[in-house]
Amino acid sequence: MQLLLPRLLSVNAGFIDAATYLALKGLFAAHVTGNFVTLGAALVLGTSGALAKVLALPVFCILVLLARLCSYGLRARSLPVMSTLLAAQLALMILAATLATSFGPFANADGYAALATGMILVAAMAIQNAAHRVHLPSAPPSTIMTGTTTQIMMDLADVMRGLVPEKARATRERLSRMTVSVLAFALGCTLGALLYAWLGVTCFWVPPALVVGALALRRELADADLHDSFP
Repeated sequence: MQLLLPRLLSVNAGFIDAATYLALKGLFAAHVTGNFVTLGAALVLGTSGALAKVLALPVFCILVLLARLCSYGLRARSLPVMSTLLAAQLALMILAATLATSFGPFANADGYAALATGMILVAAMAIQNAAHRVHLPSAPPSTIMTGTTTQIMMDLADVMRGLVPEKARATRERLSRMTVSVLAFALGCTLGALLYAWLGVTCFWVPPALVVGALALRRELADADLHDSFP
């Protein structure tokens, strides 16, 4: 169950990136640095969405900063940090889904409703990134897959070349975790694209359901840890 939480978050990240890319003219809500590429394309082709791509990185950075500061405050008050951050992410995703279904589909990605929807989703994914980095440090990243894929290929080369038994076991375990993470992200991308093609902007109600599942898993893990501490 402990491994299921980061995998579910990877599915969510892939879904959000694919759905926002299609619905908001090339916006990446999870992999925000990818917006530099789509910004250049928007400027050259004269398509809409340039403003959202410019704002995505500063919005993402500000929310990561706020999430980190909130974590300190929650910890000082002995309140659950990961669950609280996931609840905040859930609230933002519900708000984004409400805006998307109320005002979408979006012909102009720089319109007020589209811009608000995109930035709220960027904020939600910033919280997921911050929470994952701090509270799931041993799990592969749930959003950016380039570094994970690089490590997979390096580990695969090491296994093929041959390793001492102790190191080989650790390398194979890491290789397995990272491969599943990439596959989970790819599954999310596939679902996001297919459901957007089928349901349009209504598909934005799927990520809140995924985060509800992640929140339930986190609370079960917390309850299990508490039970183990007090047999």
